[in-house]
Amino acid sequence: MAASKGMIGLEIHGYLQTSEKLFCRCRNFHDMKQIKPNVNVCPICTGQPGSKPMLPNKSAIDKILTIALLLGCKIATLEDKKVLVFQRKHYNWPDMPSGYQKTISGAHSDFVGVDGMFEGIRIREVHLEEDPAAWNPQSGKVDYNRAGVPLMEVVSEPDFSSSEEVASWLKKFVLTLSYVKALDKDAGIKADVNVSIKGVSKRTEIKNVNSISEIVRAIDTELARHAKEKPQVMETRRWNGVSGKTELMRSKEGQEDYRFIPDPDIPAVKIYKKQVSELKQALPETPMQKLDRVIKKHKIGKTDAQILTSNLEIAQLFEEIIQKLDPVFVLPWITVEWFSVLNYNKKRMDELEIVADHFVELLSLVKDKQITPLVGKDMLRQFVPKSFSVKEKLYATKGVSVSELEKAVKKVLSEHKKSVDDYQRGEKKALNFLIGQVMAATEKRAEYAKVLELLRKGLK
Repeated sequence: MAASKGMIGLEIHGYLQTSEKLFCRCRNFHDMKQIKPNVNVCPICTGQPGSKPMLPNKSAIDKILTIALLLGCKIATLEDKKVLVFQRKHYNWPDMPSGYQKTISGAHSDFVGVDGMFEGIRIREVHLEEDPAAWNPQSGKVDYNRAGVPLMEVVSEPDFSSSEEVASWLKKFVLTLSYVKALDKDAGIKADVNVSIKGVSKRTEIKNVNSISEIVRAIDTELARHAKEKPQVMETRRWNGVSGKTELMRSKEGQEDYRFIPDPDIPAVKIYKKQVSELKQALPETPMQKLDRVIKKHKIGKTDAQILTSNLEIAQLFEEIIQKLDPVFVLPWITVEWFSVLNYNKKRMDELEIVADHFVELLSLVKDKQITPLVGKDMLRQFVPKSFSVKEKLYATKGVSVSELEKAVKKVLSEHKKSVDDYQRGEKKALNFLIGQVMAATEKRAEYAKVLELLRKGLK
């Protein structure tokens, strides 16, 4: 198959997770559809005559260094007599009002990181640049809200041979960078994809493919075209997701076409070995390292461990809970029940206020049979958007007197003889039904513990 002969490389772009843009104080956020066009702007990020960039955002510098370290790159420092120099990358498109993009790349640059390796794929370079504005070619309108946002670029060697390999690798890449909160995963990634077939065709660059699924489609389509047409001229093409085809844009540019020159308005960025060392020491485990440790330490199956490590906050929550409870008991409550709650509410962990001790309290009550699993699951659903002390909620006085509750219990037992008989024959689920009937009769004002106590007394 042609796919087995593919030589595929990626130039991955992603938004760094910072509070401000790269060279000005405008906010860095990416939910641009929620605000009016051109309101998150200033003279600097819109390239107004006479405006000068501020010093580069320190948080963005630290984040790009962290990414380079995670990808196993070598980082040149001042002690190596190297500095990071922002270049002006010239091109005349409406999305770049100054006529050039400020970037740590190009003919005269030392990249942030080089010669890395991540999950078996060589990393050629890592660098930092500013994002252009959003230009709509159909309307001709330009929205500068995102102009100047710090943008990561990671360039791989053409070590991939198939779209499936690319998809698997990219999922690990995005997850790893989200672990250190360096990459804004909500904003997604986009990639320029380089495709050729060894000994058959010349390289084609497919520009700005959004999402992993579209990257897969573009690669498969282009590999098929290369196998059939055997192009011998390097090209730049765009991906048309509607037609499912790539379209010719232009012949491939070389670096000389961008006329790189050092930006005289931005001082060279000095990186020290001590700074790099401190960032390296602060790196957490990668998802793959955590996965391996979770499997070995807690003897958890690989499928469950992969679910846990798909989200840093959930993995951390699980590890906090099992400091006090048995991992085997806790596991399904996290990988099944809690994930179900998150998916139903379309929420992420970082959108909620969750305290691990509240989980411990809830699961302890279930484990000690002070509450049924059914009640536990109901309480878990109420942890959105904020967890709480389950004991305080269950045992709080709710205005139902003992005599009133005794009457309600007696009535439920008399009206549901079949459930009483089922329970006495050993069907424990019948108790959950009876509890629900009593709670309904008291409009959920009764104390759960007292309901359980009176029902068990009446069922003897």
